[in-house]
Amino acid sequence: MRRCLPFLLAISPACKVKDPPPVTEAWTDNFDHETFGTIYYRSGPGYEVTDGTLSAKCAHNHPLWLRKKLPRDVRIELDCWSTEPRGDLKVEVFGDGHSFDPDGGAYTATGYEVIFGGWYNTKSIIARLDEHGKDVVARVDPKVVPNQHYHWKIERRGKTITWFVDDMQKPFLEFVDEHPLEGMGHDYFGFNNWETDTWFDNLAVTPL
Repeated sequence: MRRCLPFLLAISPACKVKDPPPVTEAWTDNFDHETFGTIYYRSGPGYEVTDGTLSAKCAHNHPLWLRKKLPRDVRIELDCWSTEPRGDLKVEVFGDGHSFDPDGGAYTATGYEVIFGGWYNTKSIIARLDEHGKDVVARVDPKVVPNQHYHWKIERRGKTITWFVDDMQKPFLEFVDEHPLEGMGHDYFGFNNWETDTWFDNLAVTPL
């Protein structure tokens, strides 16, 4: 079992890595590659590709950023699960593609945080910039079930971010932003994690 250890290696600035082109048509990644290559930027530790899936554990809010710019309106789909009763499945959408938590304190994101079963599996949220702030929509049920696989669909159309889980006919959560985060600095997707053992697969990005 992977254990949470301090990260001692220096991380090169993201600006030194040339971005692949933006997503202009449907793009997928099923993690059948052994390394991240130039597809992703690791802002810190905690991520591995194992048996065709992405493992995220003990990343302490250092996202794994997809180095392809997102369209303004987009559908992002992925499969995810946690092996722990603590849950805490987490991604960031429309971030800047390189920022991270520098000190292990309160994390201020550069985009919207989408979290299922955060805070020891007590609530799920979409948060604008600050997961501890007031610009948040939340619900307390359902909880993340250990080892249960979930399919997420996150869409932005206009001012609205809609999050679906599995085959729900209604949104799991919906966030209407009168001042959407868009343009330079708000055009990347990132996998994120604090400490729990979480897994991701079958990422798909589709312009709308």
